[in-house]
Amino acid sequence: MTRTTTISTIMRVVLGILFLAHGISKLQMGLSNVDAWFSSMGVPGILAYIAGPLELVGGVLLIVGLFTRYVSVLFTIMLIGAIATMKFSMGLLGTDGMAGYELDLAFILVSIYLVVAETTPLSLDHLIFKKRNV
Repeated sequence: MTRTTTISTIMRVVLGILFLAHGISKLQMGLSNVDAWFSSMGVPGILAYIAGPLELVGGVLLIVGLFTRYVSVLFTIMLIGAIATMKFSMGLLGTDGMAGYELDLAFILVSIYLVVAETTPLSLDHLIFKKRNV
């Protein structure tokens, strides 16, 4: 395995773990509470019922390397939406104890990389589809 393949695998798995943690956090809070929080920020609360499961299931899919490109596209769209609707007004580094969008930008970059990168041998995409590019 090349260094690039190793780093790609690490990036995919770590991003998956981070999104899984965010999804678990939203479920522990209760999606109805996340709905209320989103609504208080001016975002349609119904999106809580999309974001939470997407983070949870998408995180697991990234960890095992299944449908990596599709999940990464969905994460990119979700993160751009989060920046545009909730975080942009907080600034890059945040204000008043609220997080900015610097972490979201890093997640977007990793997600975009995973969209264009070749699948790695340590992924279900590679195992199931038996080719370098899915």
